[in-house]
Amino acid sequence: MTDKSPAGAAHARRDEDILVITLDHPPVNALSADVRRDLAAGVLAAEADPQVRAILLVGAGKNFIAGADIREFGKPPKPPALPDVCNQIEASAKPVVAVLHGAALGGGLEVALAAHYRLALSTAKLGLPEVNLGLLPGAGGTQRTPRLIGARAALDLMLSGKHLSADAALKAGLVDAVGEGDDALAAGLVYTRR
Repeated sequence: MTDKSPAGAAHARRDEDILVITLDHPPVNALSADVRRDLAAGVLAAEADPQVRAILLVGAGKNFIAGADIREFGKPPKPPALPDVCNQIEASAKPVVAVLHGAALGGGLEVALAAHYRLALSTAKLGLPEVNLGLLPGAGGTQRTPRLIGARAALDLMLSGKHLSADAALKAGLVDAVGEGDDALAAGLVYTRR
């Protein structure tokens, strides 16, 4: 492992030709302004580094991203906005792989949907539960989900608030593969290199 940057809410380091961006905002890797800022900076760094051939997004701890940071609810929004970060991920000229384990909910799933490839570990729970708060997905989930799984299944996912297991997400077409084990980083590196 090389080129370790200072730890932040999301930190980037190179593993040979893959830039690994680790989302590290305990306890559930909620999408705070710091996480969004560091994630966007990591993608920009990867784009600028000619030695980086791919970007790997992985969550520290037990979750990928469990959704929005509720500590920011009711406060003025801080940039960057999640839709902008998701659009930046999707527009990356370098392939972006998201490894989903534990909770990949709400904005967390929307970040994964913006990636070019999604690998889910068996522990992953995927969903867009915003409807339980009287909201709809606001960072591209209403567009990216139907593209992957069709309008009927996407509406069911968005309007029910239910979660999908890794196997159900694979069957539906929401993820590209289901990985073995519980080490998201190791599984992600193998999948990205393949």
